[in-house]
Amino acid sequence: MRIVAAAFLYSVTVFAAGFVFGAIRVLWLEPKIGPLAAVLCESPFLLAAMALASRWVPKVLHLRHDLGSLGLMGLGALAVQQGIDLAVGFYLRGITPAEQLAHFATAPGLVYAGLLAAFVAMPILLNRPAAPIGPKT
Repeated sequence: MRIVAAAFLYSVTVFAAGFVFGAIRVLWLEPKIGPLAAVLCESPFLLAAMALASRWVPKVLHLRHDLGSLGLMGLGALAVQQGIDLAVGFYLRGITPAEQLAHFATAPGLVYAGLLAAFVAMPILLNRPAAPIGPKT
């Protein structure tokens, strides 16, 4: 149950940050510099939100720091995030699921796909115990 809670909290936390950054990107940056440059400007902020949330959530929920738990947290969070993303896109922006899927074939969509991969991997990358350095004795 902790994995489900962690996936949900991680997803909602990063989505909330992305919602704010996305509004700035769509309403202010895209008209001035274009979609690709706007997504590239937004990306470091999203990565920072992912890094902070992926470290905070397992700590707060006392999630085990093993590959399985952290991997399921990331994958579960992706499922939750994509569900929210589809709903927000459809109900707030009038974008159909097919149009949202077609977006992945564009340059900004490829950047977004890379961010989604980082979103899934971040809990594993930032929470795995470090391997011991030096020879075994």
